[in-house]
Amino acid sequence: MLDTKKLWEKAVVEIELEVSKANFSTWFKNTFVHRVDDGVVTLSVPNAFVRDWLRDRFHKLILRSLRNCTEGIRAVDYSIQKPEDRGKEPKVGQVESELFADQMKMPEVFINQEDNLNPRYTYDTFIVGSFNELAYAASQAVIKSPGAAYNPLFIYGPTGLGKTHLIQAIGNYFKKGGARRSYYLTSERYCNEFVNAVRNQKMHIFKEKYTKYDVLIIDDIQFLSEKDKTQEEIFHLFNHYHEYNKQIVFSSDKPPKQIPKIEDRLRSRFEGGMIVDISPPDYESRVAIMESKLRSAPFAISSELVSYLASSIEDNIRELEGALNMVVLQSHLKKRSLSVAEAKLLIKNSMRPQKSISVRDVVRTVANFYNIEEQLVYEKTRRKDVVKPRQIAMYILREDFATSYPSIGEKMGGRDHTTVIHAYEKVKCDLKKDALLSQEMDQIKNLLYKHGGGSTISMEPSFTIMPEVIS
Repeated sequence: MLDTKKLWEKAVVEIELEVSKANFSTWFKNTFVHRVDDGVVTLSVPNAFVRDWLRDRFHKLILRSLRNCTEGIRAVDYSIQKPEDRGKEPKVGQVESELFADQMKMPEVFINQEDNLNPRYTYDTFIVGSFNELAYAASQAVIKSPGAAYNPLFIYGPTGLGKTHLIQAIGNYFKKGGARRSYYLTSERYCNEFVNAVRNQKMHIFKEKYTKYDVLIIDDIQFLSEKDKTQEEIFHLFNHYHEYNKQIVFSSDKPPKQIPKIEDRLRSRFEGGMIVDISPPDYESRVAIMESKLRSAPFAISSELVSYLASSIEDNIRELEGALNMVVLQSHLKKRSLSVAEAKLLIKNSMRPQKSISVRDVVRTVANFYNIEEQLVYEKTRRKDVVKPRQIAMYILREDFATSYPSIGEKMGGRDHTTVIHAYEKVKCDLKKDALLSQEMDQIKNLLYKHGGGSTISMEPSFTIMPEVIS
């Protein structure tokens, strides 16, 4: 086991690659690992606001990063402690500012290990608008007639629009009633548990666990792509739930027809129930979402600032909430509402301009700059004159557009995400010591943004590129 300082230093390197610079500096500053006890990491944070935000938004990323650093990590707990108090036992519930804590009025949140449901994800806190009203109505039909109406319920849409909130609200509804046992997990977790069960010859325990629930909720089902054995197990599990009139709910970033390399029989099961999408919210819905969040905020901000945020961040509720929280936190610290100009400066690193650049634009710009054929970038060749442009294209997709590693690998010739991580880290390292490469990168980006007109990534059919939007 690494010592606590080295453990967290190693973990934050990975975390920094996964979040925007603004989010990293806002939420991970002054955090450190206080102790590791029986596989439970106690992460110290400066105040209750940061604790709640990390626990709600970045818990899975934190846990995964720590597990990648060392074996045996099974959970993460959070305590409030100032950096100067390192080495001292943290006082549970202590806050940096009592006034701050009083104004927050946030209840303690503990994700139940028995069902993985976040108690904050309820219908009471879910904002309904034109962008999600069909998905909301379908979920209401499910809770009224579970296992009969819309089985399965398949909700899809880009990242950050509230899919996880809605599907967990279904589970929390049944949990509150007590008549039906619900369980929530991601497809990635299901796959990992399945692999471990096969490896340890404990499939009977695995099957028994997942057939005992009345409502099964599986998030991010698109990550089952290419996982043939896991798909087979999901298929049989689905049949069990359907046979016994148990409810199953899926979410994905794309509709079933657009999920690549999914078995036809499983795809037909996805399409056999109700498929609904959640689209980006309209202006009025974005304002309503922020007003709902501001009811429990520690500091009021001006209506002008709410209007500015609603107009500036259109496509992602999670980004909108993140920007709002940064603005509220800074307003609280300054003891006044920020001006629009101050807010622009604060969130510019985490906001995405409105115009779109396709993956093909990135690849074409890089290929043209290095005078190679565009299609070579997608092909599995190790030619030196191709490897460098390919790695640079991957780096730009990750660094400038925050595209996930698996998505980049999928669009760039079906490569494994570890290949993309290696490319990103190599280019990032080379840029620090290679002045010529740094100049080339600046020139490439100038060409890209001059012709593309913005920095939101979108999809355009080309070679192995799928037509869905990357988020």
